[in-house]
Amino acid sequence: MIVKKNVDYIICSKCDLLMELSCSFVGEQASCPRCQSVLVSNWFEPHKRHNIYAATAMFLLVLSNLFPFINIKLAGISNQILLNQIPYIIMDDGFTILAAFFMLVIQFIPLYCIIIILLLVNPIKIPFQLKLLLARSLFHLRHWIMVEIFMISIFISLFKLTNYGDINLQPSFCPWCLFCILQLRLFQCVDRRWLWESIKPIPNLIQTPITGISGLIQGLRCCPCCTAIVSVYQDKCLRCGIISSARYEYSLQYTLALLMTSLIFYIPANFMPVMITEIFGLEYPANIIEGIILLWNESYYVIAILIFTFSIVIPILKFLSIGWLCWHASGYGNNKCKTMHLLYKVIKFIGRWSMIDVFVILILSSLLKIGKLMNIYPTSGLILFALVVIFTMMAEMNFDPRLIWDRNNIKSRN
Repeated sequence: MIVKKNVDYIICSKCDLLMELSCSFVGEQASCPRCQSVLVSNWFEPHKRHNIYAATAMFLLVLSNLFPFINIKLAGISNQILLNQIPYIIMDDGFTILAAFFMLVIQFIPLYCIIIILLLVNPIKIPFQLKLLLARSLFHLRHWIMVEIFMISIFISLFKLTNYGDINLQPSFCPWCLFCILQLRLFQCVDRRWLWESIKPIPNLIQTPITGISGLIQGLRCCPCCTAIVSVYQDKCLRCGIISSARYEYSLQYTLALLMTSLIFYIPANFMPVMITEIFGLEYPANIIEGIILLWNESYYVIAILIFTFSIVIPILKFLSIGWLCWHASGYGNNKCKTMHLLYKVIKFIGRWSMIDVFVILILSSLLKIGKLMNIYPTSGLILFALVVIFTMMAEMNFDPRLIWDRNNIKSRN
């Protein structure tokens, strides 16, 4: 089934290649032939699809906060929590920053983005400027949704908790897992180009583009917010109103500064205790490496390998990889743009998953509050490790992948 469209042009936001879109197939995606990034997704009846996914996901999120989440029974003492009680328990331990971060990335930001999608895809009368503001915030905040990471952290924690007592999954556990899957599918289906076209049409081009070459060479650029094609000499986009330039301003400087900041936090985060286990009043602090060794000694080999990979290996690889990308984008090293772009995509995908260790400790510290028998508390070392993950994510977000391809673009022009 082919949907006929007028001849349209698009600039890849990842490699700056200018292409022509003349028709698209329902249920398929159009990808950039150079960097393989997804350009547009043409879904069948997208309004109905988005409404069903969004409404169901919001209902499941509300449902998962109304009933008990997990129950643990240790030495005849039972402790049961609700999902929305976890941040309050963390606050009682004196870690308001961690509690606020948990509430933002697990509850508020996902709910906020789902509400925005419902408002934008339906014919609801809201001020046009408010529509622009909501659409801008949607594509900025969606990168900070971490519900799927929290879901994996729950399953890792359950394996660990079986060593302490009997675990019983409560009524809200299944709705939460279904919510995680649905919201992930929802944001996969939201096409940026389609959503902006439903808000405001693409402005007319100031010139006839030449396909197959870089937009920057032709004096054209892609708006980083709404994907409209505008002149490089025009700072403000005529559709979304955002002010930007042909490339992220000071991209490499910001990226390296954020990378160095995360590296500074990473060193003490690996040596400082990230949690304290209190048994009969005696405290046993443990850092990340000690926790991995303990899991290995207790024969939790798979969990130990996962924690070691996400907490030790991946952050180190991110430091090296982002540094290598900045080196290549500065004009040094080889000119293998496809290899460097693949590296960038890998970093972008795995960047958030180091947060698993943070969520595992927060889950353990929320559940294992068994009076004077046993308690687990997070420590300041966990905040430092969370900052490592946040700053590396910000470094990756500030890196402009088009800089990888600019060397090839200049070479092809010459």
